[in-house]
Amino acid sequence: MFNSQYDAKLDPKGRLVLPSKIKGAIPEANGTTLMLRMAENRCLALYPMVEYKKLESQIKSLNINNAEQRLLQRSFFSSIVEVELDSTGRLLIPKLYQTYASLDKDVVVVGMGVRIELWNPSKYLENVILDPEVISAQMEKLLS
Repeated sequence: MFNSQYDAKLDPKGRLVLPSKIKGAIPEANGTTLMLRMAENRCLALYPMVEYKKLESQIKSLNINNAEQRLLQRSFFSSIVEVELDSTGRLLIPKLYQTYASLDKDVVVVGMGVRIELWNPSKYLENVILDPEVISAQMEKLLS
């Protein structure tokens, strides 16, 4: 399970060092393949293979003969790429993905339970609730 948020840096070659707490929570740590997806709100979603396979199975089970479902399949599979996590915990973020998420040098790495999100810091601040009272009110509304 992934949680918390961390500040990280993208090097000039587009490599990101994952924080050790995040790297340690990846089930297949060290030299593993992860799946990187262009996600909602212009962030990137990073999935360990075990979680990606669950999502992939759901998407593959959609009916290719249904236009709406086919569009979702096409859009999903075209927005995802394999990335390798090397032994030092770095992964190369393809240029297209960096551009999509407006990643330059500073990156906010956010644990989201089963996936990891990579954010441009200013876009992250636009898409997160920081006030604990608002969070509590949302929890009461959505979890009751």
